[in-house]
Parts: sequence; structure tokens; C-alpha cells
Amino acid sequence: MAGPILSSGVRNNLLTLQQTTAQQNVIQNRLATGKKVNSAIDNPVNFFTSASLNDRSNQLTGLLDGISNGIQTIQSASKGIDGITKLVQSLQSTVKQAQADAAQNRPTKAGTALATAAEAAVTSKSLKDIALDKSIVGADALVTPATASSSGDLGIINTQTFLGLSITAGSTTYTASFSSANATVRDVVNEINKSGIATAFVDEKGQLNVKGTGSETVGFGFASSAVDGPTAISDAAGAATNDNAALGFSAGDAVVGTSSLTSSNVTSAVRSNLIQQFNDLRAQIDQLAKDSSFNGINLLQGDRLSVVFNEKTGTNQTKLDIQGSTLTADNLGISQAVNTQLAGFFNFQNDADLDKATAALTSSLTSLKSLSSTLGSNLSVAQTRQDFTKELSNVLTTGADNLVAADSNAEGASLLALNTRQQLSQTALSLANQADQGVLRLFQ
Repeated sequence: MAGPILSSGVRNNLLTLQQTTAQQNVIQNRLATGKKVNSAIDNPVNFFTSASLNDRSNQLTGLLDGISNGIQTIQSASKGIDGITKLVQSLQSTVKQAQADAAQNRPTKAGTALATAAEAAVTSKSLKDIALDKSIVGADALVTPATASSSGDLGIINTQTFLGLSITAGSTTYTASFSSANATVRDVVNEINKSGIATAFVDEKGQLNVKGTGSETVGFGFASSAVDGPTAISDAAGAATNDNAALGFSAGDAVVGTSSLTSSNVTSAVRSNLIQQFNDLRAQIDQLAKDSSFNGINLLQGDRLSVVFNEKTGTNQTKLDIQGSTLTADNLGISQAVNTQLAGFFNFQNDADLDKATAALTSSLTSLKSLSSTLGSNLSVAQTRQDFTKELSNVLTTGADNLVAADSNAEGASLLALNTRQQLSQTALSLANQADQGVLRLFQ
């Protein structure tokens, strides 16, 4: 059935009104969605480009969680190192406390008296001063007593022009040779004190005392020689060739002898009490390292961390791989403390072992600083990439929006103009209808 026949004016005005309404719908949709491109039909290039940019932005945003977890894992390990560093510093303090208390087990021995009461009566000096002032060599091989005018000597004939010392404590050996001319017991005492591994003094009884600075057995040898320094040192080290007896010692006290100066085995109660404290702190290093994990990854227990920075795969993927280290007291070179001399342990009664412990702890701190520096560098990289990823994601989103986003001001103005046009079209349509109504009045 055919529809009513419209006049040309009505038809044109109706078409214009329909077009205006369609344009209004388009603009209203843009204002409602905020986009000028809502489908590929609107603008294929901008639509698909925007979708691609948004897709990459979303992928990068998804990587931010992994980057954040990686940063927390690194920070957790870094905090663990900070804690372990404090424990090592506490260990250093414990060792210093032990060193502040004098060792009680140092090997020591006093020789027979080098001065007599008769000499004291003649010289009006103390036995100590008489012994210290005595010459080592004399005119013959007989001991010469001190007199009011002479200091006396130890009975070594003056043809022996060199004197030698050989002192051994543990793995350390000190040797020295010097001229015997005008040499006194005081010179020998001073030479022994230079060794650093033994000390010497003459007591009020006129006896020469030799004492180790640590708890290791001390081999002590003294000799005279007519040849040269090395020979004197060699003679001092031998039980059959030394002159220990001249100083009040026996040949058996020589470096290679069978009865060197040995530890008294008396332990310091203060040092003994510090052993448990040291070992407890040491055990906490292992425990703290085990607790420095985040989300199941512990860089202080040898775990590996991989932080991915982009959305690509294969060789185009960028990431940060961090191989952790197994951090334990043993790996840091910190041995357990004990009360006796045992291989692989720190003997707190031994000054030399305490020095070794100090050196080991200093080395441990250096290792911890190096590891902390490495983690700090990796943390800086991860944080930088995190900031970059956030900014890049924002750039991509902004770029995508610029391609499809509608200008609300422009669209609003266009809608206002279309509304005005619609009203005008409706008025024009009404006027066109009035012409038809004039024809109708002819039949009335």
C-alpha cells in the first residue's frame, strides 16, 4: 500500500530534520562515551592504533606488580644484611671484651737467679738491678760475680762476638742477632720484648722470666757464636748448641727441645663467660639470613630473582637477574669460640686466636658491605625501571586517548547548533504543511 504523497517542500524539510536528528544522536553518543571514535567504523586507523597502545599500556601495568615484588625481595635481603652487620659488630664487641681481660694461660718460665745475696751485699744494689747490669761475655768461661767496681758477667768468653735469639710461638718465629760487645742482660730482655710473641723481665729475685703473649707453646733459645749472626741464631735454636743455661734456663727449653715453655692451662673466667655469648650471636647470623625472604625468594640463601621489565619474550625481553648468595657464619669466615686450642675454632683463651677472630670479623664486614652494595645497585635499577614503566604506561594511555577522545567543548557546541537547526527545521516543516492546508480550505 503506497504511503501518502508529500509535497516537495515537506519532503525536503523532513529529510533535513532526519539528518539533524541523526547528527544529534552521534554527538550525544560521543558526549556520553567521551570518545569521538567508538568503533572501527568511525575511524579504523585511530581505533586500532588506540587499541594497540592501550593493550601495551595494560601489559606494562601488569608487570608493575612483578617489579614491585622484586623490589621488596631485594629490600628484604638488604635489611637482612643490615641486621647481620649489626650482629657482626656485636661479635667484634664481644672479642674486644675478651681482649680487655688479660689471658691467664700464657706460657711462662723463670730461670735460676742471675744474682746472689753476696753480690747484693757488696754492691748495695737489688738482685734485679745486679742481674740486669751483668755483661753477657767476660774474659774467660767462668761466671764473674758483681763487685762494687764491676757489674760481673754470665761466664761466656769474650771471643764469642755474636749473640743470637730464636723464639717460636705457634707458627710464628722471631730471630735476632747482635754484637756481644758491651751487651748486658738488659739488652737481651729488650731484644726479647721486641719479638711481639714473648716478653721478658727480671724479677726481684734476680731471675729472668720469659712469657708468651699468647697461649701457644713457646720455644726459647739463646746462644753465642764466634762466627756470624746466622750461626748464632742457628745455635740458639738447637738444644745441643744453645747457651740457655747462661740465662738460668736449661738446654731443653730450646726451640727444638723437648720441654719448651708450655701453657699453664689456667683459663680466664671472663673469657670463658664470653664464649657462649659469642656463639649465640654467631648462631643468629644463620637464623637471620634464613628469615630474610619475601614471597618465597631469599637472596641470602642462594635463591635467584628475575624481574621482568617489558612485555616482550625471547631475546627482546628485558629483565634483571639477581643470583643470591648463601650467607652463613661459616661462609663469612666466623668460626665458633671454644675454651681450648682446636683447629678451626677460635680459642678465647689465646690472644693470637682473638686477633684472628678480629681479622675474620673485619673481613666479614667487608664482604657484607660488598654484598650490600651489589644489592643496592640492583635495587636502584629496579626502582628506576619501575618509575619508567609507570611513566611509559601513562604516555601510552594518553596517546591512545588523544586518538579517540572527544572534545567535549566542541561536541557540546555542535549539539547546541544542531538543536537550533532542529527547531528551525521543525518551523520550516510547519510552514510547508500550511501550503497543503490552504488547498484543503478550498473544499470547506
